[in-house]
Amino acid sequence: MMSQEQNDLITRVGPGTAAGEVLRRYWQPAALSEELVGARPVVPVRLLGEDLVLFRDNEGELGLISRQCPHRGADMAFGRCEDNGLRCPFHGWHFDRNGQCVEQPGEPEGSQMYKNIKAKSYPVVEKNGMIFAYMGPGLPPALPNFDCFAAPDTHVFAFKGLWECNWLQAMEVGIDPVHASFLHRFLQDEDPSEGYGKQFRDKAADTDIPMTQVLREYPRPEINVEETDYGMRIISLRHLDNGRTHVRITNQVFPEAICIPMSNEMTITQWHVPIDDENCYWYSMFTSFGNPVNKSLMREQRLQEHRLPDYAPLKNKQNNYGYDPDEQEKLTYTGMGLDINVHDQWAVESMGSIQDRTQEHLGKSDVAISRYRRMLMKAIKAVEENNDDELPMWNGALNVEEIRGPLSIDAIGDTDTWQDAWKEADTKRRAACEWPAEL
Repeated sequence: MMSQEQNDLITRVGPGTAAGEVLRRYWQPAALSEELVGARPVVPVRLLGEDLVLFRDNEGELGLISRQCPHRGADMAFGRCEDNGLRCPFHGWHFDRNGQCVEQPGEPEGSQMYKNIKAKSYPVVEKNGMIFAYMGPGLPPALPNFDCFAAPDTHVFAFKGLWECNWLQAMEVGIDPVHASFLHRFLQDEDPSEGYGKQFRDKAADTDIPMTQVLREYPRPEINVEETDYGMRIISLRHLDNGRTHVRITNQVFPEAICIPMSNEMTITQWHVPIDDENCYWYSMFTSFGNPVNKSLMREQRLQEHRLPDYAPLKNKQNNYGYDPDEQEKLTYTGMGLDINVHDQWAVESMGSIQDRTQEHLGKSDVAISRYRRMLMKAIKAVEENNDDELPMWNGALNVEEIRGPLSIDAIGDTDTWQDAWKEADTKRRAACEWPAEL
């Protein structure tokens, strides 16, 4: 359990809040590139409790500025994307991608007032179908050389989904290895050959055993947590009955991302990005170490579960997440269909908009969650004391661009030598990769 004061400290993200100031020191996913496709590349963005508007100018460059016009507060999401910037329809004030006002056509001839008008703006970068914003002080840190960034665009598929809950409980489900054996339990095993683009549908590495069977039959993993330069490595060991051990390597990427294996050839890097205190988006980059990603198929699969333009899930609390008691008896542990995103969504939204951690009771299997919260509290203290260089993966002695991976994989090896099995499996996967994927 924790106090209400502590819970507020680690969950609230608006300007000036403790956790919000930590998150603002890292690049945050702000939108998908596909949201700016079309004749008018302008999209409203609500991020860390701030209302912004993202646009692409005539030169193809991106701008992220305040949604409220500095003149009279009109909504710039309805701005005219013209003259290499964004123009407010109210009085024609024109802003470039850095938020600088460059024209006030209604002011007296020769007025220089525009030179002193600047909308709030944030730096943005675009990587493999995702647009990131830096909302913190000073110059932004470098991006790490993660696989999802190092891979060519052909091998990465980006998507997002809306969850109606606080970012922290959304992230914490991804660093909980035990829940997969229950929340994502399938009572029948699908044909793994039909599982492209779906998590836990592969066979366990170098076996004919479906991953769904491994998770179902071995629900008590031994969990080890190691702190790393990017956050934490979580090692889950499921000791099989034949002297072999299934090893699953997942990661917490500070401050609010995870990197996990999706299949034998694909990983998922997923950020849990606060819209505000009570809503978040998950942003995922699916990275292939094998063939180029079939983006059209994966997008089609996702759009069967989500609506546009807000990427909200079709199954939600209003329709009980599609719950079917007959299915719960015969097919899935939840009775909520075969998409595990829906299972996670139900779990984290059912906790309430902001989980009341004053009432929780963590067990030994929650070791990664406990370690992460301590890491976050340490980061909050570092920011409060103006010691940003002590933050994980920031601008201190560490060269951020040298951070690679993180290694995320499922492997099976002899129980006595499991420490080597996952490293050897990753080395083999990277050696066969079509793009440079050295760690």
